Amino acid sequence: MASNEALITSNPYRVGVELTRKVIVTTGNEIAGYDVVDYLGIVRGLTVRSPSFGKTFVGAFRALRGGNIKEFAEVCEAARHEAFAQMHAHAEALGADGILGMRYDATEFMGGTTEVLAYGTAVKLRESEARSSR
Repeated sequence: MASNEALITSNPYRVGVELTRKVIVTTGNEIAGYDVVDYLGIVRGLTVRSPSFGKTFVGAFRALRGGNIKEFAEVCEAARHEAFAQMHAHAEALGADGILGMRYDATEFMGGTTEVLAYGTAVKLRESEARSSR
C-alpha cells in the first residue's frame, strides 16, 4: 500500500473524486450493498496551512478585483486533500473497510492560517445478503 505521503504527492488531488483505494468513504450513514458489522471509532486527518508569501501577494491583488482567487483555492484544495489522505490512512491502520459520515471542518487560527479537519466513523463491512446472492 502506498504511504500517506505518496498519496498526497504522487496523485493529482483535483480530478473529480478523492482516491479511496481499499476503504469506501461516504458522507452517508450506510454503504449500499454492505452491512456494518463493527464500529472501529472516529478517524481523522488534520492539517494546518497558510499560503506562501508569493500566493498571498498575488492573491491579495486578485482580491481587489473580486471573483475566484485561484491562489487561495489551490491552498484550500491541497489542505483538504492532505486531511482526507491522513484520515484514510488512519482508517486503513485500524483495518477499516469503510468510513461513514465523512465531513470536513475548517477553523482559522490567525490571519491566513487555517486548520482543516477531515473525519468520519471507521467501520468493518460485509456484503449484504441481497448483494452476495446476485
